[in-house]
Amino acid sequence: MKSNQANEYAALEQQQKERIFSPVERPKVTQELSENVILTTVDDLYNWARLSSVWPLLFGTACCFIEVAAMIGSRFDFDRFGLVPRSSPRQADLIITAGTINMKMAPALVRLYEQMPDPKYVIAMGACTITGGMFSADSPTAVRGVDKLIPVDVYLPGCPPRPEAIMDAIIKLRKKIANDSIQERDQMKQTHRYYSTTHKLKGVDPILTGKYLQSGTRQSPPPELAAAMGMPVSPAVLTAQKQEEGRG
Repeated sequence: MKSNQANEYAALEQQQKERIFSPVERPKVTQELSENVILTTVDDLYNWARLSSVWPLLFGTACCFIEVAAMIGSRFDFDRFGLVPRSSPRQADLIITAGTINMKMAPALVRLYEQMPDPKYVIAMGACTITGGMFSADSPTAVRGVDKLIPVDVYLPGCPPRPEAIMDAIIKLRKKIANDSIQERDQMKQTHRYYSTTHKLKGVDPILTGKYLQSGTRQSPPPELAAAMGMPVSPAVLTAQKQEEGRG
């Protein structure tokens, strides 16, 4: 009995040594069930594949994109997260709004977001993107929060956030992707993917028509300015001025 137990202990120790020391010979096909069978769900496998290959769009509008560019470099190397920058929105599933969004850029941002295939995600990077930042008080064109245009998944504060902060935001986004469910996607799907409202604006006549270029003061200076500068005034202008004075 004791000899059988000793043999079993010796066999277990030998197996542990082979696992720990990683022998030089070719690996043997193990018969253990735990090393040959993987149990998972379709949700977990699908989400694992998606969170390991998040492709961000090469999009930047201001100084925050410098930090994103640093992330692409070899020092931080965000390719190890499976992030491959794409220049086409139809091949991207993540957009990092790196920089101030003004009203002139807002339609282009919404157009890029709509061209991205579902499921897609947004990281609002920087104070200017989240609240308008230092432009929120004086600028008449800065958008006070990109979430007024497109839905935001992760908010990344800072001015500007360092590359380590971007990595942390991406890790949080990966956790969110890992918790997604295929069955609940249709139920949780947003009816309106971006902020929109029915405007009540009325059309008016254009102010800048180009006719001001044809005015007389554009062709020659007014008589008061010509007299002050000592320029000769044409007789026709003097005659018209005397007539007006006579009527007065």
